[in-house]
Amino acid sequence: MARINYIKLTKNEKEDFFFRLCFVLAETKNINEAAELLRDLLTEQEVEMISKRLQIADLLMDGTKYSEIKIILKVSDPTISRVNEWLRTTGDGFRSAKEKLDRCKKQEKGKMEDSFDPLSWKNLKRRYPQYYWPELILKEIIRSSSQKQLEKIRSVLAQMKDKTALYKDLNRILTRESVSKTARKLKK
Repeated sequence: MARINYIKLTKNEKEDFFFRLCFVLAETKNINEAAELLRDLLTEQEVEMISKRLQIADLLMDGTKYSEIKIILKVSDPTISRVNEWLRTTGDGFRSAKEKLDRCKKQEKGKMEDSFDPLSWKNLKRRYPQYYWPELILKEIIRSSSQKQLEKIRSVLAQMKDKTALYKDLNRILTRESVSKTARKLKK
């Protein structure tokens, strides 16, 4: 859970830090780099919360009802209404993210439709591979590299779980040390 630091930053410091974060996110070259950056910056719980907000916004813009979103994403009504309010008041970032998600969904849908059409160019090549083997080999290499990217993201998520466990252990040790030091001071 996020903690509030009661030592306030100035408005200029906040803007500078936010700009730097945006700059670093915009400069990531690929999904792997973005996943590694988020793994290093955020806890597993924070990633889940942000991911759910993005999905809530996506479903709301598709016209999905609160009750359905609640069941699909296992979130509360206040969370959904908060994201809905953000969409109503600003929402430009959500809308541009939605466009990117929709493009990704269309690409995936097109791939699925081609795989079921026996007369598609893709299936013709699979049926007669000796004529198209160089192209098929190259595509398989590319496809396997995409699988490597997925594996990299999976490993990043696993490391995020380790990071959370490490943080809890360190926090427990630090808390124990500060309590024992305070107790020693009180005894003196």
